[in-house]
Amino acid sequence: MDFLPVFLRVAQKPCLIVGGGKVALRKAEWLWRAGASVTALAPTFHPDFKQMATTGRVSLKNKAFEPKDIEGFFLVIAATDDRDLNAHVAACARRLGLLVNAVDQPEACDFILPAVVDRSPVVLAVSSGGQAPVLSRLLKTTLESLIPTNFGQLAELAGRFRSRVKQALPSPNLRRRFWEQTLKGPAGELLLSGQTEAAAEEMAKALKAASERRQATGYVALVGAGPGDPDLLTLRALRLLQEADVVVYDRLVSPEILNLVRRDADKLYAGKARAESGLPQEQINQLLVRLAREGKRVVRLKGGDPFVFGRGGEEIETLANTEIPFLVVPGITAALGCASYAGIPLTHRDYAQSCLFVTGHRQGDRPNLDWEKLVVPRQTLVIYMGLLGLEEICQALIQHGMSPDMPAALIESGTTPRQRVTVATVATLSKIAREKLAHAPTLIIIGEVVRLRAKLAWFQEKQKNFGPEIPGQREKALNFIYRKL
Repeated sequence: MDFLPVFLRVAQKPCLIVGGGKVALRKAEWLWRAGASVTALAPTFHPDFKQMATTGRVSLKNKAFEPKDIEGFFLVIAATDDRDLNAHVAACARRLGLLVNAVDQPEACDFILPAVVDRSPVVLAVSSGGQAPVLSRLLKTTLESLIPTNFGQLAELAGRFRSRVKQALPSPNLRRRFWEQTLKGPAGELLLSGQTEAAAEEMAKALKAASERRQATGYVALVGAGPGDPDLLTLRALRLLQEADVVVYDRLVSPEILNLVRRDADKLYAGKARAESGLPQEQINQLLVRLAREGKRVVRLKGGDPFVFGRGGEEIETLANTEIPFLVVPGITAALGCASYAGIPLTHRDYAQSCLFVTGHRQGDRPNLDWEKLVVPRQTLVIYMGLLGLEEICQALIQHGMSPDMPAALIESGTTPRQRVTVATVATLSKIAREKLAHAPTLIIIGEVVRLRAKLAWFQEKQKNFGPEIPGQREKALNFIYRKL
């Protein structure tokens, strides 16, 4: 982040705007709406400034800027049409330790004024760090259309009940769960439909029931995080990440997905890299049981899909045996996600009518696979976790009848910005991977379908230039809004 998102209390504080045009006028309006004592300084002013002055919303100083003009103010906004003058104002303010904003010059700003969705007391601010103001306004427009105009009344209702809820429910977990259930439940729906008193009655009823119950019920959700791109999360997975009290995650879960977890949730690392100690599976199973018995909502977050080489079956068996409520949310497995992003279809009428998924984990010092079933005509072979044994795997496939010229691809960090695809043959893939210093996580695809990547390369490159209309961008905006709601 280039700027830390904060909200400033400027009520009754003296704020100076240097400039008298339309841009300065907009800044003055926002400061006035926030309760600031606004002064505008410029040789000439837009006519609307004079109207604001007659109603007492702003004081006008009709003069050219001098450094002494900024003394005694809380913050300064330089909003003239002269970039050099704006930079000079910013430098003068900074020397006095004042907060300063120079319009359209982020390098000269201590703070920026974002695009705002005002549902007071709920306020959403959207910023591009001064890089793309139009993009911020586009997202603001989307938010405006999706958030009800009376959404702020929901916050006011919560404020009325806040002290009562804190007294009735001493546990922070119980309070959080109560608010989530009521604000998204009948009380919230009644208020948004305009029935304020009925909503208050429903909230009081829900609080009475929650205070009598007092004990939160825990559960475990096994959630597939997909291969890495957060856009590939299911909506249900995203909702559970936002509601979780604890997230127990694996090594293959990308940082971008972990950033979607609710900020005050506990994150427990349970994965392990090669040659690195980690939690044994039995300890992970018992950890999930213990956390759920403490009344916590637990998300067991796994890369890909929990039931595809993810040992999810072992974990739900333990949960079932101990009568812990659980649910499973499938994810896009690495084979599907990485192949798609690499431009390699796993099946194709002319190349492959079947696809086989195997894991390349070693048993002892060599991969232990049913080689006869792997070397089958018109079949695509997908190997998970095969980087360490890649040379032995390729040699064994050739020894059991696979052509050394069979196309093969190694995908590193698939679907993420770090993705790298190496295309070779079964005979040459391991050597090229060593030369390129390939590193996990990787996925290996072997079969005639790999030839299609060259044909699809043009489309893959063009897809990067589709801009904001590319599938996934709107979903990302909607997911952002969902988290805020």
